[in-house]
Amino acid sequence: MSAAELLDFARGPALWFSLGVLIAGSLWRVFAIWRLGARVDLSEPRSRRLAAGALRGIFARMLIRKEFRNSRNLGSFNAYVYHVGLAFIVFGYLPHIRFVERLTGITWPALPGWVMYLAAGPTVVGLLIALLERLGDPVRRLLSGFDDYFSWLVTFLPLLTGMAAVNEATAASGAPLFPLPVAIHLLSVELLFLWLPFGKLGHAFLVFFSRGLTGAALQRKGAAI
Repeated sequence: MSAAELLDFARGPALWFSLGVLIAGSLWRVFAIWRLGARVDLSEPRSRRLAAGALRGIFARMLIRKEFRNSRNLGSFNAYVYHVGLAFIVFGYLPHIRFVERLTGITWPALPGWVMYLAAGPTVVGLLIALLERLGDPVRRLLSGFDDYFSWLVTFLPLLTGMAAVNEATAASGAPLFPLPVAIHLLSVELLFLWLPFGKLGHAFLVFFSRGLTGAALQRKGAAI
């Protein structure tokens, strides 16, 4: 298979298959959680502003709890670095926006190129630090399993291959002159799509459900969120 054929495969069957698994797997995870149900709470609600509680639960828990704000733990700060960096790269880089536009017709303004370069470096370093912290801490190493390391790998690979494909020269038709780096990058992204619904990376979308439900429950009880 030539590099051009590999790119056609990555842009065609592999892409649509991985997207199908991503969507179906994500819906399956949400449905499985919904099927668990919840016990009926017969207590008198202290508040009925459950939507407000859900939103507070989602956003308030993105911040470090005040009890830990004076901690000098690098892990807490580092998590912000690579999560924010990933968000900038995924949603702000022009080729990624065009990729979404080709699939859905939805588009939005891109961030300047220098912002992407500025975000990529700390994100790569942050992910490497996260891995080294996991490997270097005996407790974290004991608690870590295949899911933790494979989830890290499928997150890191698109970054690594994307940096290899950045500023790829294109022909007048728009096709890349060197299709192999682009094909490898696409395949690494599709591997991420295939794994995301089934591993711990599912928190990328499940976090909003879990924190929202927790916030609504605490709001109903009149407890601090």
